[in-house]
Amino acid sequence: MFFEDRKHPRLKNYDYSLPGYYYVTIHNEKGAPNLSSVRQDTPAQPAQIRLTAWGKVAQQQLWDLENRYPYIKIDKYVIMPTHIHAIVVLLPGPCPRPTLIQIIQAYKSLTTRACNQYFQTPGKRQFQTSFYESVLRNETAYQACWEYIDGNPAKWLQEPEDI
Repeated sequence: MFFEDRKHPRLKNYDYSLPGYYYVTIHNEKGAPNLSSVRQDTPAQPAQIRLTAWGKVAQQQLWDLENRYPYIKIDKYVIMPTHIHAIVVLLPGPCPRPTLIQIIQAYKSLTTRACNQYFQTPGKRQFQTSFYESVLRNETAYQACWEYIDGNPAKWLQEPEDI
């Protein structure tokens, strides 16, 4: 398989180690719905995420990022069945330091390794090779991402293949 038309998702000439707010989406390999389920017991209740064992490992690894990298903060996240959305904040700190790309690569690697160890599935891929990110440059962009993350479970119940 050749990737001649593959688009590079990162901004050219942007330093992804700069302090700031970043919106990140990480997709499971082949869209496997193994991280959670979305339920709404009654129409009056909000949609709720129920993490699977895989999702619990992914959540723990997400929380552990703040310990591994003391200058980052996971501001908001949701673990959907097939993907993860998060707002990651890079705080001012020592240089040189890993970039957002290196942090997400480490997260994906550590989560996959932990899942494969726990479930005895050596070599199984958990996530797609790349991930989506957006630099949140103002309060409006931040608010839009926050609301999208909040509303994602309810949208999933309406149209899961489009989320």
